[in-house]
Amino acid sequence: MTLVIDEDRLSETFAALASSTRRAILARLAEGEANVNELAGPFAMTLPAISKHIKVLERAGLVVRGQRAQYRPCTLNPAPLEEVSAWAGQCRAVWEARFDQLDVYLTRLRPQREAGEHDD
Repeated sequence: MTLVIDEDRLSETFAALASSTRRAILARLAEGEANVNELAGPFAMTLPAISKHIKVLERAGLVVRGQRAQYRPCTLNPAPLEEVSAWAGQCRAVWEARFDQLDVYLTRLRPQREAGEHDD
């Protein structure tokens, strides 16, 4: 069964995941909700810089910001990551077949290479 994947959303997710800072923020949010100050803790960045990273994650749908009085916790939304996983799963059969072909090719080359080493 072929899944229908929104290519624009997938591209936006990959773009958001391209930054190691944003991936670290997502890893932190996988442990539970956090506010901007808590997310900024491990980074040598200004709060506005961290906020920009969070906004990129929000636009990609990876982070949802709540609001409880003045507290605005960020939480992880795993749905876009599940879409990335589904997309990768569709490609898996092709990748595995190519790796199998490569293994066969390398196995065929091995005796030739070993024979060439003994010709010296």
